[in-house]
Amino acid sequence: MVQREVPASSLIAKIRAKQAVVGVIGLGYVGLPLGMAFAEEGFPTLGLDVDRHKVASINRGQSYIRHIPSEPLQQLALAKRFEASNDFGRARDCDALIICVPTPLSESREPDLTFIVKAGEAIAPHIRPGQLIVLESTTYPGTTDEVLRPILERGGLKAGRDFLLAFSPEREDPANGKFTTRRIPKVVGGYTPSCLDAATALYGSVIEKVVPVSSTQVAELAKLLENIFRSVNIALVNEMKMLCDRMGLDVWEVIDAAATKPFGFMPFYPGPGLGGHCIPIDPFYLTWKARHFEFSTRFIELAGEINTSMPYYVVQRTIEALNSHEKSVKGANILVMGVAYKKDVDDMRESPAVRVIELLEEKGAKITYHDPYVPEAESHRAHGKKWKGVPLTDDLVARSDAVLVLTDHTAIDYPELVRKAKLVIDTRNACRKVAQGREKIVKA
Repeated sequence: MVQREVPASSLIAKIRAKQAVVGVIGLGYVGLPLGMAFAEEGFPTLGLDVDRHKVASINRGQSYIRHIPSEPLQQLALAKRFEASNDFGRARDCDALIICVPTPLSESREPDLTFIVKAGEAIAPHIRPGQLIVLESTTYPGTTDEVLRPILERGGLKAGRDFLLAFSPEREDPANGKFTTRRIPKVVGGYTPSCLDAATALYGSVIEKVVPVSSTQVAELAKLLENIFRSVNIALVNEMKMLCDRMGLDVWEVIDAAATKPFGFMPFYPGPGLGGHCIPIDPFYLTWKARHFEFSTRFIELAGEINTSMPYYVVQRTIEALNSHEKSVKGANILVMGVAYKKDVDDMRESPAVRVIELLEEKGAKITYHDPYVPEAESHRAHGKKWKGVPLTDDLVARSDAVLVLTDHTAIDYPELVRKAKLVIDTRNACRKVAQGREKIVKA
């Protein structure tokens, strides 16, 4: 720990006066709405990204993320409160820098901190005394202190003594209209007490509730716990779904019945597998770190095995459904409905639909897909295949041997889809309100 802390009072005063320049590094699903929140609150805001397309889009007030409308971005651009650049030298102009870059897994399923390292190296030559730097990227406990801090200190300035350092995990839920960036409580951990004070003041200026914790490590682990909790419970209901299928019961009805209990139960719902940037990835960050302490996270790893197996289960159910219609999967025309990882978004990150499509094609099926928000899909594997979406037409549905619902977008008319289809395999309970033609529906 540092012997002499840099005072945070000067920066806090600028934050309270909304004169602090806020820089957001990484303008994706987390960085863009966060930057907009600061700009809308009156802070001069600078977005930094290596993607020239994103930079140009922001500067002309055009959103590239479906659930974020362009109109407020246009107003911010016109008012010159939010601009973007790929010149990381401008980091020196910012009073606070917030890093919101991806943290994927390597091919060996280990943490890949490349984007954090590159972001740190990009701004390290431009750090000046009194700045606040916050990492938001989901990662294992110790990353802020053990990985990012040494990079930022290469120029001679020291965290806590010369500049302020903190971690505050992102909590974005794309397309969730109820819980926006401002309404989701923000956990914050500082490298020193002064670092915590500055970061709390920064986020408190735009977020309704800030939750300070004792260290960056606590904040880092809290984020992992949030998503591992979801992963484990999703694995539980996925296993229940497979058991219910064996028993001839409807798992969705079982869950709805259990959810009437007003205490001690929280409903989770099954699906074709895990998707998005967080839940399929975050547990591996903790299991990797746990091995450094000679600790086996067996419960977490078992949940990962169950969730990873779900695309295989969906494929098997599809084969069985086709067989019941005297049709082999080899040569079958299968229309996939939805390839985004969740409904009503255009986000393909870790979507289980990709693996389901790959497995079906390996068995000889002929796959087409329709997704109103994803015109082109790509394999998550290196040098993988690409697919182009097709318009949803009556003829396409009629010609398909089976329609496989992998993402339950609300824009789809499911009663009409069932009426025109020969067979519908529903992995999301999207057809729950369909009254006519239920004999065509197979849940998977």
